[in-house]
Amino acid sequence: SLVLGNGPALAAAVPKGSQAGLELAFSLAGSICLWCGIGKLMEKAGFTAFLSRLLKPFLSRIFPSTKKDPVLAGNLSANICANFLGLGNAATPMGIQAAQRLASKAKGGIATNELCRLIVLNTASIQLIPATVAAVRASLGCSSPFDILPAVWVTSLCSVCLGLSAAWCFSKVWRK
Repeated sequence: SLVLGNGPALAAAVPKGSQAGLELAFSLAGSICLWCGIGKLMEKAGFTAFLSRLLKPFLSRIFPSTKKDPVLAGNLSANICANFLGLGNAATPMGIQAAQRLASKAKGGIATNELCRLIVLNTASIQLIPATVAAVRASLGCSSPFDILPAVWVTSLCSVCLGLSAAWCFSKVWRK
């Protein structure tokens, strides 16, 4: 901007951009705090244990360790449910706890196939309600922040299926 002579425009844009960034951060912080609190309430009320039982057939196929480790099953269930709700930030602590439990079973510092599947599932995550994206869209003035639902459902389902398929294929190729 100095070369093109737009220095004053840049100087005016910096505070506006900073203010917009702070407003967005504060609006997201409120949404994240709300959903993290709801997650804790769900855990205390036993809803996470219920979800763990509900997801057991799915989890036991993808993560066989959950059959012997109920804490791991609970962490994975909470992580998956938070990701279903589009709450990646709220899902992160449960995902880290599940990854630590899976990593403790790894030998020689090499990630197990289950740990790789967790990373894929957590990164791609199927989202039924993209709450964080909707909060960003609403804070930016979108009149219908959830009108993206069909696109989110299709793309997130495709990304999870493709990611888990790739993880399965790679586990078969690079067996020890």
